Amino acid sequence: MSSDRPLILSVDTSTSASSVALTAGGIQDGELVASVSLNGKITHSRRLLASIDWLLSESGVEICDVDGIGVGLGPGSFTGLRIGMATVKGLAMAAVKPLLGVATLDALALNCSTEKRVCVVLDARKKEVYTAWYQTDASGVMRRQTEIRAVAPDKLAAEIKEPVVMVGDGLLTYGEMFRDELGEWLTCAPVSLHYPSAVAIGLLSAEKFVRGDVLDLDSAAPRYVRASDAELSLGKKRNREDDS
Repeated sequence: MSSDRPLILSVDTSTSASSVALTAGGIQDGELVASVSLNGKITHSRRLLASIDWLLSESGVEICDVDGIGVGLGPGSFTGLRIGMATVKGLAMAAVKPLLGVATLDALALNCSTEKRVCVVLDARKKEVYTAWYQTDASGVMRRQTEIRAVAPDKLAAEIKEPVVMVGDGLLTYGEMFRDELGEWLTCAPVSLHYPSAVAIGLLSAEKFVRGDVLDLDSAAPRYVRASDAELSLGKKRNREDDS
């Protein structure tokens, strides 16, 4: 594969859905070689490697044939992100391939094609959503305009003062509230687009591959955006010890 149309194996495990894809090229000239997505109660650790093996086998591709490995960095499910990162780091180390990281919300925004601003809302649990704003650039590609943050959905709705397209599984939980609060300003993307796709991860990873924007395998880690329950509990414990 040519260096400007890299063959990327990509993975996303930021939600309950496992997504694996093989893509060639980037956003402007890329193509899908193969993809598989599974959503269910079986954990990512039990199905991810099997999905990768099946995808490569059915595509007639060996792991040594790919130019790079892309991964959804999050935010999202803490457990899912850790499983995905551990899996791709192992593959990248074994195959001596560059690892490329893409924010999960960036991949979700890439699903949309509109002149309106796009607000991605991924369910963060604890009555919050992970969110960021996007708008098309001169070439028509959705690019992030703000930092990714975790916020209460009603607070986010109160901040919106313009027509907006929303996408993400946060709509499955809070869609009725957003519709009530935003009325005709709100356009919801189709349900089929609410889950992150490894296809989008792959196309965005190809851009990073061409730029040489790769992750360090020793320090690469998911981007959680907010602290985990374990980290919060540890922080509270340390505060109690400091006060004693």
